[in-house]
Amino acid sequence: MSVRVKVDALTPTIGLGVREARHLQVLRLKTGDSLRVFDGQGNEAEATLSNLTELGAVLTLGAGVLATAETPQPVTLAIALLKGDKLSDVTRAATELGVARIQLLITRHADAREIGTQKLLRLRRVAEEASKQSRRAVTPEVLEPLTLTELAWTGTLFLAHPGSRARITDHLNWNAPITVLTGPEGGFSEAEVAQLQERGAVAVTLGPRILRAETAPIALLGAIVATGV
Repeated sequence: MSVRVKVDALTPTIGLGVREARHLQVLRLKTGDSLRVFDGQGNEAEATLSNLTELGAVLTLGAGVLATAETPQPVTLAIALLKGDKLSDVTRAATELGVARIQLLITRHADAREIGTQKLLRLRRVAEEASKQSRRAVTPEVLEPLTLTELAWTGTLFLAHPGSRARITDHLNWNAPITVLTGPEGGFSEAEVAQLQERGAVAVTLGPRILRAETAPIALLGAIVATGV
């Protein structure tokens, strides 16, 4: 299995910084070895390691590679801020499941009211590493938190809501982009649910049990992306 490296752009000659160079050294790559590069936007190609030092590396671009297929329409995960490493776990799994972006949200019952710069950067690195691991050529954007009022979407927004009886399969199609919205441990307030439904959100059930805040988005995403292969 080829080593895969995320780069800014697929140019004839690609320079890598200290972090990526050290990673290649840990993997025992040598000058002349082959690897794959992807730009996070869906483009992927073969490359050759031309130079490797402690301070950086240089790659020479080769032939393009047909990237792994994405979902028929982009899928966005909008998720309330969670405490601890829960957001990292969700980001990793959501990337593997094929989301195009992850929009963080501040809700009434959110476990946190803000996210620090370093934690946001860490989530973006988690998405990048998950793209490599799952062999995706797309790295999801992880966007700074918005309030529910600021959240905008195109296509259909599915709201995970225990009080709903509607099933995702009754409303799902791939004619337009899809947004999946899940809340914190305390769920959404009734006012938040009403506001979202007034704006066109479709509330759907995740089954008879109450799922944890880090489980709900993965369950809903799994049900959605499985129909888009």
